[in-house]
Amino acid sequence: MITRNSTLFKEIQKVLIIVVSTIVMAVGLNMFLIPANVFANGATGIAQILAALLPLSTGMFLFLINIPIAVLGWYKVGKIFTFYSFIHVALTTFFLEIIPIEALSDNILLNGVFGGVITAVGAALPLKWGASAGGLDVVALVLARISDGPVGNYFFILNGIIVIAAGLLFDWEIALYTLLTLYVSSRVIDTIHTRHVKVTAFIVTKQPEALREAIHKHITRGITRIPAKGGYDYTEKEVLMIVITRYELFALKEVIEEVDEQAFTNIVNTAGIYGMFRKSD
Repeated sequence: MITRNSTLFKEIQKVLIIVVSTIVMAVGLNMFLIPANVFANGATGIAQILAALLPLSTGMFLFLINIPIAVLGWYKVGKIFTFYSFIHVALTTFFLEIIPIEALSDNILLNGVFGGVITAVGAALPLKWGASAGGLDVVALVLARISDGPVGNYFFILNGIIVIAAGLLFDWEIALYTLLTLYVSSRVIDTIHTRHVKVTAFIVTKQPEALREAIHKHITRGITRIPAKGGYDYTEKEVLMIVITRYELFALKEVIEEVDEQAFTNIVNTAGIYGMFRKSD
């Protein structure tokens, strides 16, 4: 999401965040999860399984898996979001190839827990800057848009397949440690940036029409306009209410800052939605 407020400095910041997060993720994989044969979540876990079965590295499999996913995300999620997400994947592949695979501990439990925490930090940081670690995040988001169902359900199902595959192909004890790693990862990611929830934004503004037009230009969501009056200065205002996913929160913030820096925005978690919520176009 690039608006006039998205200065070159902000874009450089985003790239730096992505670089740091990919190094963190590569460290978590090569020094904790891969040496212990414990699998990460998402496309990274699939790449680990394939690397254990075929003569190609985890990094290369991760890159190859994400090529079709990037094409899907480009058309179904968003071009800028997918572009930065693919940069994350490419850099992760690069650092996985240059950072040596060396265990810091022989304890599989410690490797599973710390590997889960570290890789989750690497995956969650880009989400706060309008990108992601790619992989099954994009697939789950597309499936949710097509069916109008919760993103978290699809993410749980896709990761459940990884756990079952680990048990069938290798060992059920490894599958259990993988399940522990996935749980730890999900808790850490939710702490940094809750991805799989919808939120409701209440935007109090004196420029409702300009803001509504700008939001619809970048985010295809319905907006409810509610007349309002300032309790202190008695000026006429409007409250724009919009329900979005966490993936779209960064874009909404950018639009609001560009159109009306004086707008007051309240973001609340949405427990559930009844009725129409936009599906895939």
